[in-house]
Amino acid sequence: MSQVGAEGLALHGYSSSQILSHYYTGTSLGHLVGGRFVTVLLQSGLRSVVISGASRAGSRPLNPSETYILRAASGGRVMLASSRGRPLTRLAVPLKLSGPAPLTLGGGSLSGEVNGRYRGTFELTENARRLDVINRIGLESYLKGVVPAESPASWPAAELQAQAIAARSYALTSAPQHGFDLYGDTRSQEYRGYNAETPGTDAAVSDTLGEVVTYGGKPVTTYYFASSGGETESVQDAFAGAAPEPYLTAVLDPFDATTFGPVTMSLHSAEHRLRGLVHGKLESIVVTKRGMSPRVVSANVVGTRGTTSVSGDTLAAALGLQSTWDCFSVTTSSAHLAADWAHACARPTHVPASHPPAVPDVGGSIAPQGATGTTSATGPTSATGPGGGAIEPSAPQPSTGSTVGGASAPSG
Repeated sequence: MSQVGAEGLALHGYSSSQILSHYYTGTSLGHLVGGRFVTVLLQSGLRSVVISGASRAGSRPLNPSETYILRAASGGRVMLASSRGRPLTRLAVPLKLSGPAPLTLGGGSLSGEVNGRYRGTFELTENARRLDVINRIGLESYLKGVVPAESPASWPAAELQAQAIAARSYALTSAPQHGFDLYGDTRSQEYRGYNAETPGTDAAVSDTLGEVVTYGGKPVTTYYFASSGGETESVQDAFAGAAPEPYLTAVLDPFDATTFGPVTMSLHSAEHRLRGLVHGKLESIVVTKRGMSPRVVSANVVGTRGTTSVSGDTLAAALGLQSTWDCFSVTTSSAHLAADWAHACARPTHVPASHPPAVPDVGGSIAPQGATGTTSATGPTSATGPGGGAIEPSAPQPSTGSTVGGASAPSG
């Protein structure tokens, strides 16, 4: 699911269920039975942790109005100290911290939240004299800290509800990590806790209580991301080695027109960025496979001394591009471009619906792991580069003065 695209669908009258069925092919909504809990990594690898609002640390009573410092100690224990650093006692880890109100965690969390407050309890774990802080929290309470971190609270209710359902499904189906279920950042989902909660996003969670996206009667992993630029991608072409899934297939994203670029750089700069991938002088970049969308799955980096095959992700990362939706060209005074150069990088052709269809569109989507939050995009919508994605002048050209053009491309 593209968050920007989902906002556009909501503004055009789509319900949350229609939005989800558009992005996740052939799915329907199911309901969880009973309450669920999740564990979320908030901080990692610290020598000390600062907490307040807790009334108990293990079996030891604490004053909720006081701030405490916990430092890693020897023998699988932590030192509990006052806010001024005065040692109070040693406690065994893992250590549970609980209180009557949201607990405050000093410093920054993985999501960037500073001095954040969190519902549920904390658990401190220790490894090699370093501390991790894990938040154990009810699934619905967790979502109240995720939805406003992923979608602006001012967005339409249908988008916020779709976001809540997608986030719930993602949390439920995520594989456990090293002692916890989810990261507190975009490696799983952005989670900012109690301080992020708003009435509108709380309502989206409550209005969709227990709802999850299902395929064949089972909850599925609902990858989502900020924007697609007009078309999502199928899972097997988005993640190397991933198996195709019928509910994670590419679909048009009619109301997401996000673009970036074009990006230009000298051939010398491109060769420098592609060091280790280009042999000799850079001659061309030839796309060998695209996904169901125009995103690059694989390409050849062609040099004067040989050719290197790379993935689209590797190529985009090396060149500093925001997306694998790329075309390439060499611009010199005598360069010649193929006539159909823009085809592979143009936005997909579609006719946006002005109102919801009687029967919801069926589609599918895929995105990078977790969510990236919202994005505002600027830049022209035209692409630069020959069809097929080659950096390919009509005759050998000197690198001096030449520029490599990266396509105008969506951010998803």
